[in-house]
Amino acid sequence: MNIWQRFIRHRFAAAGLGVIGMLIMCAVFAPLLAPMDPYVIGGDFGAAPDGKHLLGTDSIGRDVLSRLIYGSRVSVSVGVGTVLIATILGILLGLQSGYFGGFIDMIIMRIADVFLSFPTMILLMVISSIAGPGLDKMIIIMGLLGWPGVARLVRSNVLSIKQLDYTKSAIALGFKNQRILFFHILPNAMGPILVNATFGVARAILVESSLSFLGLGVNPPTATWGNMLTDAQSLTTLTSKPWLWVPPGGMILLSVLAFNFVGDGLRDALDPNK
Repeated sequence: MNIWQRFIRHRFAAAGLGVIGMLIMCAVFAPLLAPMDPYVIGGDFGAAPDGKHLLGTDSIGRDVLSRLIYGSRVSVSVGVGTVLIATILGILLGLQSGYFGGFIDMIIMRIADVFLSFPTMILLMVISSIAGPGLDKMIIIMGLLGWPGVARLVRSNVLSIKQLDYTKSAIALGFKNQRILFFHILPNAMGPILVNATFGVARAILVESSLSFLGLGVNPPTATWGNMLTDAQSLTTLTSKPWLWVPPGGMILLSVLAFNFVGDGLRDALDPNK
């Protein structure tokens, strides 16, 4: 049974992949799918859902459904961008650390320890407050803070793979180190890296939503699921206007679960013992 067949057997993973596909479609085709401009005041303030506004309007009269669809763009961008930066840095540093060992390994791992010693959310809040809110800044900051975990994962895989016979044969044949790293070791370490990346996207979406909710993420009026929840801080809104917080909260929950389920499915599918 191949990897794809094992993955599909995981029903939650297959459902999660479908949700991720729909999320990407919403992000790419948001202008076509949104019923109206998400930044234009087109109704009463905090109006309940009706025929014109299927999910009602927010506190200043903007269509909630349109803002929900456009918010998927931010979540997809943050998730993919953050994981891409963290994974590339983690792979490059983890490969060098695990393969060469010695002084290089000690320096890279001690730098990683320094990064891991700080509470991530608090550090993100401090840096965001200094650098200012913004989508690009958030992606770069989260990506630069996320590489230590990837580097440690890659390093542990390299330490075991470089002891295998085919790696020793490549060294004995005189292949260049970079060729051995990127053409012999890295392809055989990609399974755990891919699994970690899917979980990383889910974490990035949660962190972005949290920072945007606190006003340290993406600047309004840009629609994000996090800053849409800002309207639901009062008890009155929570009890009498659920359309302001249930849709964005539900999308955050659904997208995070989808990526976590896909990660679980990939982990099981790539496990040769299953």
